[in-house]
Amino acid sequence: MSPTTLPAPPEHGHVTFLGAGPGDPGLLTLRAVEALANADVLVAEHEVLDVVRTHARQGVAEVHTDADPPVPGTPQLTVVDGASTTVGVPAMRDATHLVMEAARGGRRVVRAVSGDPGLDAYAAEEMLACASAGVPFEVVPGIAAAVGVPAYAGVPLRDAEGTDVRFVDARTASDRCWTEVGASDATAVVSTTLDSVAAAAGELVSAGRKPDTPLTVTVAGTTTRQRTWTATLGTIAQTLKQAKVLPSPDGSRPVIAVVGERSAAAQRDRLAWFESKPLFGWKVLVPRTKEQAASLSDQLRSYGAVPHEVPTIAVEPPRTPQQMERAVKGLVTGRYEWIAFTSVNAVKAVREKFEEYGLDARAFAGIKVAAVGEQTANALVAFGVKPDLVPSGEQSAAGLLEDWPPYDPVFDPIDRVFLPRADIATETLVAGLVDLGWEVDDVTAYRTVRASPPPAETREAIKGGGFDAVLFTSSSTVRNLVGIAGKPHNVTVIACIGPATAKTAEEHGLRVDVMAPEPSVHKLAEALADFGMRRRMAALDAGDPVTRPSERRPGARRRRSTT
Repeated sequence: MSPTTLPAPPEHGHVTFLGAGPGDPGLLTLRAVEALANADVLVAEHEVLDVVRTHARQGVAEVHTDADPPVPGTPQLTVVDGASTTVGVPAMRDATHLVMEAARGGRRVVRAVSGDPGLDAYAAEEMLACASAGVPFEVVPGIAAAVGVPAYAGVPLRDAEGTDVRFVDARTASDRCWTEVGASDATAVVSTTLDSVAAAAGELVSAGRKPDTPLTVTVAGTTTRQRTWTATLGTIAQTLKQAKVLPSPDGSRPVIAVVGERSAAAQRDRLAWFESKPLFGWKVLVPRTKEQAASLSDQLRSYGAVPHEVPTIAVEPPRTPQQMERAVKGLVTGRYEWIAFTSVNAVKAVREKFEEYGLDARAFAGIKVAAVGEQTANALVAFGVKPDLVPSGEQSAAGLLEDWPPYDPVFDPIDRVFLPRADIATETLVAGLVDLGWEVDDVTAYRTVRASPPPAETREAIKGGGFDAVLFTSSSTVRNLVGIAGKPHNVTVIACIGPATAKTAEEHGLRVDVMAPEPSVHKLAEALADFGMRRRMAALDAGDPVTRPSERRPGARRRRSTT
């Protein structure tokens, strides 16, 4: 029998030309996320890769089409694998060649561009190259900056009367284009650069627009760095000068300017929903791992903040694993009526021990499962276990005890509870369960140790006032953060989850500005958002500019506030 010959992989793969939108990763379409999840290679500029890479699968190769720093006249190429290891690759002549090279050998390539591929002249050239070479491709539209940025700036482009809208790219606009737009009363959406916006305004005035025509200019649109100025065609240069807007080093910071009598520029103070978020642009330090802080960071982003996770503790196995091993075996052999999880780390420790023994969630059959709170319950559900008991009130050991049933020898065939927890956990839950008549196997499932110091840049930002706020979720996070990174600067807003944490912060010389009304990380984030909104409204009422805490004058006095 002759050996089977496997077919050779196709010479050409498949290319998806994908619109990454104007900057906010949340504006990617569902089809874009699907394409990214299946990509073998990503091809894009650095800033676009930052938008799309979070949706790419592990191990995808990233091809940068620009250099960092750029070398004029010299195309550069860097490929980064899933482990972030950078390797040099011979430079190609242009992005078209990069795409064609990446598609060889049957690979699935995503060519991501800012905004929408249909408005990108270079993408059109790359599509033609694929068509000529017989490389199959598809196009996934994205939100164009000229549409998305005004929406985020609170500037509707059309009104109830159906105002005409003209889109102008000032970098390529001809004299005829300026004349046509200047002679009309349409709303003009001008794509230009920060250094050239005054010149573009001058072109429109020269073409016939009145100097007092309202205008908005937005830089870094749809991102938490967004900033918008309202002026007129005749005053925009002076407005930017008074705002001390410095020219960019290379003169290429892109902006979107919206010009027109009915462009709602005069109503932006009421429609600016994005920049008026309570924590807009605040850099908030979250002293937890990315896994622990996922939902908290998402909540902070919804308030306009930029969360920065810095782990202050590391989790390690217990020094003597025999106790944990006996408890897991007892779980399988019916030793326990209940198992109580007091943290996500406890769920992780038991799950890892299960996997070590070849067990899965079915081992919990016939055992009642308790979770101390929502996050722990979610970790159990991800494991395949739906908890029988989650506190209806306070999410803590005390709250769990409030709902825990007392031992009843008639209805409870077994009187023992398995409690896997940290080596430094308090005795509150154990004592409470004993008072309810239960026997407790209090088992050290993991140890918590101080994490390694964060990078020097982060340490300097903490001590130098680079963060606007820090959330302390326990006394240990206060002690550990100060121990590994130093004390936060006095301009940084300090938010604590409860009185005990606040007391520890004050003992370390920190002034507590915000305290959660309930011991919950989400209530803590809400309290910080309320603080930020009150601070914003106070500035507006006083006629002062809205600034972030990190923009305060060093050494400025800070008010204490508890909410």
